Amino acid sequence: MPFGGRIRSDNRWVILSKLIPWDEIEKRYAKNFSKEGIGAPAKPVRVALGALIIKEKLGLTDEETMMQIQENPYTQYFLGFESFYDEEPFDSSLMVHFRKRLGEKTVREMNELVVKNWVKRKSSQNKRKKKGSDDGEDTPKQGKLIVDSSCAPADIRYPTDLSLLNEGREKLEGIIDVLHEPLKPKEKKPRTYRRNARKDYLNVAKKKRVRRSEIRKAIGKQLRYVKRDLGYIEDLKDRSPLTCLKRKNYRDLLVIHELYRQQKQMWDKKEHKISGRIVSISQPHVRPIVRGKARGDVEFGAKISVSLIGGYSFLDRISWDAYNESQDLIGQVESYRERFGCYPISVHADKIYRTRENLGYCRDKGIMLSGPALGRPKIMTKEEATKEKRIRRLAERYRIPIEGKFGQGKRRFSLDLIMTKLAVTSGSAISVIFLVMNLEKLLRDFLLFFSYFLFVEKMRNWLHRIGLLRRYPVSSWATEFSFA
Repeated sequence: MPFGGRIRSDNRWVILSKLIPWDEIEKRYAKNFSKEGIGAPAKPVRVALGALIIKEKLGLTDEETMMQIQENPYTQYFLGFESFYDEEPFDSSLMVHFRKRLGEKTVREMNELVVKNWVKRKSSQNKRKKKGSDDGEDTPKQGKLIVDSSCAPADIRYPTDLSLLNEGREKLEGIIDVLHEPLKPKEKKPRTYRRNARKDYLNVAKKKRVRRSEIRKAIGKQLRYVKRDLGYIEDLKDRSPLTCLKRKNYRDLLVIHELYRQQKQMWDKKEHKISGRIVSISQPHVRPIVRGKARGDVEFGAKISVSLIGGYSFLDRISWDAYNESQDLIGQVESYRERFGCYPISVHADKIYRTRENLGYCRDKGIMLSGPALGRPKIMTKEEATKEKRIRRLAERYRIPIEGKFGQGKRRFSLDLIMTKLAVTSGSAISVIFLVMNLEKLLRDFLLFFSYFLFVEKMRNWLHRIGLLRRYPVSSWATEFSFA
């Protein structure tokens, strides 16, 4: 430390650094690199993953994260530095490479490793697993499994067909300028009528109330502008190769080709639905997810399936395409058995999970699946109906923690708006969010255990002072409490 100081052992970053099994994580992280030793040496996983944890935990940008690491000795200790270093440890652009290199799958494995390493039930569950059969059928069922799905919206503007076509037209005009540059002054640049096209777009976009016929007419005009620009590019590429384009411009050209095909097909058929619909040129992997929430019927981002076990969350699936979350229930139950060596006593989920397949699976495994029965309501007496309603309400209350977990991710962390642009970096960022939430839970549990341990020690000293320690030994009552 500078100025001859020392760091505190009870600081949150110091405690977190000791709770994470860095050595085991480093072994798994090393599998992503070649053994030939080609290229510059990679940063340790403690630096790569630690920087992403710091960014998400403090809610910073990549550049601000570097400044925080440079100025704060506790964050440097968390990253494994041996002494305080008053310069940037690496450039902020490496944060993008960290997300690419770690990836969604690797971060999810690290999340499970961190949780399973510190959940106190692990040792007892492993003992039961050895006594039971290999598939866990004879192992006593324990615990509750809570499952649900949500959407992690991407950082894009609300897409409309007219605005997407206008954006594509503007990008094509820039590509035409680049392709025509080597042909100057021998050849005249094709006329794109960009001013007229911009005027036609604004005449409709600036109106507060627009009729459907006006929107359709404006979309038709933009489709013709885009078609003409694509024809110009097809003609120019014979004399000016596409290799003179930047990588981003060439990627945009490919996306606009598919965007034009989709929009033209919907315009001809007078429809508004198509499979694999592009809603962002800069992020073509983003798809519309119909959720039916109060804030909006449709969200644009990744759909995620999550399991909540004992307050710890596990990210089971990330998909950019819409899917029925009930398909994940059987896999989530099997993942529970792999993690803890036994099946859960009950599964608490939304009504959409109560399909015939899921009900038959849970019935065969002896697992209770919460929710109302399928089919017509049974004829019951008033007492039976009251009891059934009470049981159903109690099962619904068990689902509340996972809704709170989504709220924590979206209000406290950045799950409500994923700022990364690529599919691989977005998946990594979402996985890091759930890892950080588990670390927060782990830190709270550790501090609770530590404070309880201090309480036991104070009680022991007090009993010793008043002379009651011999009559009531501490070992006879302190061991009755479970610290799990």
